[in-house]
Amino acid sequence: MDLKKFMVSRLNESDNKFLSTWSNNTKSDDCCRWEGIECNPTSGRIVGLSVNEYMDGPFPVNGLDNLIDLELLNLSGNIFIGTIPELKSLTNLKLLSLAGNSFSGPIHAVCKMKNLREIDLRGNHFAGEIPLCLGSLNKLQVLDLSSNQFSGNLPSSFSSLESLEYLSLLDNNFTGSFALYPLANLTKLKVLKLSSTSEMVQVKTEDTWQPKFQLTVLVLRVCSLEKVPSFLMYQKNLRLVDLSSNRLTGDIPTWLLANNPKLEVLQLQNNLFTIFQMPTRMHNLQVLDFSANDISGLLPDNISSALPNLVHMNGSKNEFQGHIPSSMGKIKNISFLDLSYNNFSGELPRSFLIGCFSLNILKLSHNKFSGPFLPRGSNFLKLSTLDMSNNFFTGAIPSWISKILDLKFLLVANNFLEGALPPSLLAMPSLRFLDLSGNLLSGALPSQIAVEDLFLHDNNFTGPIPDTLLEGVQILDLRNNKLSGSIKQFLNTESISILLLRGNNLTGSIPRQLCDLRGIKLLDLSDNKLNGFIPSCLYNLSFGLDQHDMSIKLIPPISRTQSFQSEYYKSALLVEDFTIYYVTFQETEIKFAMKQRYDSYTGESWFSDSYSGASNPKNGILDYLYGLDLSSNELSGVIPTELGDLSKLRVLNLSHNLLSSFIPSRFSKLKDIESLDLSYNMLRGSIPQQLTSLTSLAVFNVSYNNLSGIVPQGKQFNTFNEKSYIGNPLLCGPPTDRSCETTKEAGNGGEERDGEAAIDRLVFYFSTASTYVVALICILVLMCFDCPWRRAWLCIVDSSIASAKKYVSLK
Repeated sequence: MDLKKFMVSRLNESDNKFLSTWSNNTKSDDCCRWEGIECNPTSGRIVGLSVNEYMDGPFPVNGLDNLIDLELLNLSGNIFIGTIPELKSLTNLKLLSLAGNSFSGPIHAVCKMKNLREIDLRGNHFAGEIPLCLGSLNKLQVLDLSSNQFSGNLPSSFSSLESLEYLSLLDNNFTGSFALYPLANLTKLKVLKLSSTSEMVQVKTEDTWQPKFQLTVLVLRVCSLEKVPSFLMYQKNLRLVDLSSNRLTGDIPTWLLANNPKLEVLQLQNNLFTIFQMPTRMHNLQVLDFSANDISGLLPDNISSALPNLVHMNGSKNEFQGHIPSSMGKIKNISFLDLSYNNFSGELPRSFLIGCFSLNILKLSHNKFSGPFLPRGSNFLKLSTLDMSNNFFTGAIPSWISKILDLKFLLVANNFLEGALPPSLLAMPSLRFLDLSGNLLSGALPSQIAVEDLFLHDNNFTGPIPDTLLEGVQILDLRNNKLSGSIKQFLNTESISILLLRGNNLTGSIPRQLCDLRGIKLLDLSDNKLNGFIPSCLYNLSFGLDQHDMSIKLIPPISRTQSFQSEYYKSALLVEDFTIYYVTFQETEIKFAMKQRYDSYTGESWFSDSYSGASNPKNGILDYLYGLDLSSNELSGVIPTELGDLSKLRVLNLSHNLLSSFIPSRFSKLKDIESLDLSYNMLRGSIPQQLTSLTSLAVFNVSYNNLSGIVPQGKQFNTFNEKSYIGNPLLCGPPTDRSCETTKEAGNGGEERDGEAAIDRLVFYFSTASTYVVALICILVLMCFDCPWRRAWLCIVDSSIASAKKYVSLK
């Protein structure tokens, strides 16, 4: 890409003055007014250039050579590829940011820019060892090599980076022993970040090591640490410490907090700590995360006095027991609290329900809490996320919950709630995710709920499904209720991706309107009383056919400088590193029958971000599961051959119905199918040999039908046992115990016997008819002649008539 041509293309024809400036780097009073261009106010020459326009191709050398006064070059957030070329003319360059591109290869070219203060190469594909030549940049203050594929160790030449203040090596591919000693003499170092995408790195810190720096930020994540580094004993100015995802055991080090009274963020999650004691009073600590450890016992009572200004606390996935301390209600500023996946019990303290009025996200799921759900007087009016699933809460859903105006995610599944859904809950405009499954709720379904993900399964709801229920819904799960009536024409269903109606009392036929669910991924209508034919138009359903890669390349915030002025880097700007980037996701669990098992499959939905920043959600298996389940109904007729066009389908279950057609050979186009169940029907004919091309097929079941012929062999079909074909006496060949030769002979013998029986029946019918005709002719001939035989016959008839009349008169 020619950078000069690109910039010029953004200007109109009247901007000739700018073209002269770009070409000759001469003074211009107008260049400063162009977005992305900064000029020296005295000389008018370009000193700063920033282009974030998703440009692609190789590095745009053309157009840069003339910009000899350029001090800042920011090409981050584009799609550039290839290596970094030598830019010999840019000798005055002080800041180079190429973050968020697709560069690869060596980075030695930057070593020749001796005036560089800041290098930002994060989010590319650079690999290999970190080059030694970087140690020659003695003016370097900021070096960010995070989110690449660097390996090896820290170069010894880094000991010469006497001006270095910020070093980030996060998310690279370091393995083996990794030493930090080259940094020991860097007196200005304030920020050190290191982590590996591999769990095979072992960061070494000597017990006697006393570095000369005083850090404010330390991140040693996924470094296989088995004890807290001893050099932290000498650090007194720490404001953020992240030792997460290591192998640290024993007590959480209170000395670390005592030595660093300015500490604001402490992250110790995903370790092996067993004991948690409250430190001395920590006025500045705002973020504390000790989740996913082995901590047991009680949550300390002095938590409010020790951490009075706590804003974010995550103690989930531990072994805590007992009640939540009543003193928790005195932490007035707490906005995020996650104590899920523990063994807490008892009722929630009233002081907690009233005092923690700043809570924005509250997660207490998977404990043993009891008592009424949100009793009157609760003061959680700022909540956006409330998760109290998998506890022992009782009572009804309070109508005052509608006063929580910003509530977006409400999860109270698997408790003992009862009663009907309050209309006030259904009218909440901000609600996006509602999970009330696994309770004792009853009554009719509401006519409309404006949520995106709705889970009401495993309750006692009755009555029909309202036509207007699906206003903008993406997931609707009504499994295992007592719903009745037909599946009606849902309105505005373009966005729905998962529709689960299994285990109800629905009747009638499958409506053709379901064929309009173009974005559907999972459709489960099984275990109902549906009848009629399977609509052939179901091939219109996408089941992944129309899915495109909607992933967005997230570009981190690029330059730490706030302008293109002479100040390229300030230590004061390091405060951004104390903002913990926290984005939570709600795991969505869907149960679906696949491979003859009724299992749970998970995906993720956005929760909310309590702090600035961004994170990429992890994809669950649910994101790649496409299935159609119409089993256990009363469907009849043929299997539509058009279903074979659903090439992305992974699960197709039509078992336990009254289908009586052949197995469509077009099913061979189901290239991604893993589970195909056609059992317990009345299917006839042979199993198509073309199905042996389905290399992903793991489960195939056609048992208890009227199929005949040879069982196909080859590829996946060699892995299926006799259970896949049982109940089809006319099937032969492996894995059945019937020989196809024996079946053929038996078939021929049967044909001969059938032929003989047909001939016997034909002879019988012919002889009977002939006898009847001959007798009738004889009688007619006899009646035509006056002879003794005729008179005798007429006497017999008269006598019979007289006897009949006498019998009738006597009766």
